[in-house]
Amino acid sequence: MLSYLPQDLSTGVLHSYLLSAIAPRPIAFASTIDADGHPNLSPFSFFNVFSANPPILIFSPARRVRDNTTKHTLGNVEATKEVVINVVNYDMVHQASLTSTEYPEGVNEFGKAGLTMLPSDIVKPFRVAESPIQLECKVNEIVHLGTEGGAGNLVICEVVKLHISEEVLNKDQTINQEALDLVARAGGSYYSRANKGFFEIPKPLASMGIGVDNMPEHVRNSMILTGNNLGMLANVEALPNKDEVNQFVADISERYPDIKTASHREKHKLAQNYLSYGDVKSAWKLLLS
Repeated sequence: MLSYLPQDLSTGVLHSYLLSAIAPRPIAFASTIDADGHPNLSPFSFFNVFSANPPILIFSPARRVRDNTTKHTLGNVEATKEVVINVVNYDMVHQASLTSTEYPEGVNEFGKAGLTMLPSDIVKPFRVAESPIQLECKVNEIVHLGTEGGAGNLVICEVVKLHISEEVLNKDQTINQEALDLVARAGGSYYSRANKGFFEIPKPLASMGIGVDNMPEHVRNSMILTGNNLGMLANVEALPNKDEVNQFVADISERYPDIKTASHREKHKLAQNYLSYGDVKSAWKLLLS
């Protein structure tokens, strides 16, 4: 067994060890607004529930390890003292992951991820309509744990109103965990589906995806593609060009002889199949053909 003192490891290595060892972790999909009312949405896996009376949740938007900067969420909760914690289930996990992209300040991650802003009843930040459970919160206190990269900031929130979809409730009004189908975060690109185990989602931080809002309308408003499908498609830096699309169509025309005359619906179904294997590039070429 290898043994280390924390001070003997770089912050990056220690951070990686801790995130892989303390897993899986629940995800706080935090919706905030800035002082001027601009919405922001971001996921955090340093998160849990700590009290029922009063109902207290704590999440931590940590300082970035690589450059010691902080996420917009931290500045927003410091300014407004309000947040909505939305839970993340499997049906929306790719969209939630996409919002961790470091878009410039003022960019609305709801639009980038193709998620719906739902007005809250008590606090000003919007709820995520696609989330099966939404928790409106007042921020009681923020505890700064350090000033260097990797330091956490404990946002201590008190739940002031709960919203629970009837689709995840049993007849006796208790939550059906299997219907809820929560996902949790682990180390690297790994997530855990509560009832199925581990899976991977490529991290969106290395590049800035185009976002759902920049997709062609027939893709963005597809009746076939799911939220997760859109999240995967939105995490590309650029769309394939016309030559790449034409070459792709020529390559698959023997296997799919009617591809040139196929309807959007037929192409969307086929693109969905490519996405099921993680082949986002081919899915886009098909959708743009």
